[in-house]
Amino acid sequence: MPDRPSAFTSDSARDKYYAVYDQVLGELWPVPVDAIDVETRAGLVRIYRAGPVEGNPVVLLAGAGANALAWYRYIEPLARTRPVLAVDPLGEPGRSVQRRPLATGAEVGGWFTDVLAAVGAERAHVAGFSYGGWTAVEQQLGGGGRVAALTLVDPGGFAPLPRRFVRWALAGAVASMLPRTLRHRMAGLADNGALREDGLMRLMQAGWFFRRRLPLPPAYTDEQLRELSVPVQVLLGARSALLDAEAVAVRLADIVPSWRVEIVPGTGHGLPVEAPDLVAERILTFPRQVGPGTATPKHNTNNR
Repeated sequence: MPDRPSAFTSDSARDKYYAVYDQVLGELWPVPVDAIDVETRAGLVRIYRAGPVEGNPVVLLAGAGANALAWYRYIEPLARTRPVLAVDPLGEPGRSVQRRPLATGAEVGGWFTDVLAAVGAERAHVAGFSYGGWTAVEQQLGGGGRVAALTLVDPGGFAPLPRRFVRWALAGAVASMLPRTLRHRMAGLADNGALREDGLMRLMQAGWFFRRRLPLPPAYTDEQLRELSVPVQVLLGARSALLDAEAVAVRLADIVPSWRVEIVPGTGHGLPVEAPDLVAERILTFPRQVGPGTATPKHNTNNR
């Protein structure tokens, strides 16, 4: 269990990372945003807000090693109609500052509950990718409330961590250091569309001196998944290195048949950067109705 907060190895490493972060933010962010810092039980969390002032927000949680900037393609389409909050997760490289260790899923979900409370969210639609999906589920299992729907994009916690995922992540880390042309060519071979994201790769390289100390997601039991009372949709990369998409879809159809499950052809664990238009559209249209007495969309494993 982590006994220290995640942190940069030195002040100079942090300052160099922030310089690249601010540059990439300026290059990639498509609409004006307000930067908000909120205190939580485990540290200071940076949030970027865009879109209308009123309304139930879409809240975006990135995966391991990433932050709010990873969602840059999503901000403009989502913010046309909804308030959007993109979060720098605690424990990941970014503008958030972790001050206390996070050793359990309950503690990870707890800081996110504090974020939702701080921004006044009561019926948020939370979209979480990979580790961010696990964070979102932990927040709900911990009784945090304040959420009306979940979109889980190739999420962690739905199966034991496979060795192939560790190999995939290591291959991506090595390929990220290659010259641009070769790195783009490797994206297909490594089945990792993020390698084509030049700005995000610069940010990843700048974060080599960040030490991430967060718990690994264990696999959820059937009983835990049945505890989720809000509408849930799960988007899975057909070639995901993290999950066996077909096996997960079959399992969810059996234990939580009200969930909407979709396997996205031609994508891997990099689903959010490999099919951003599809994922944004699914966030905006799910669920069709949220409110007392409304039906939850039925299980679906087909790309629509």
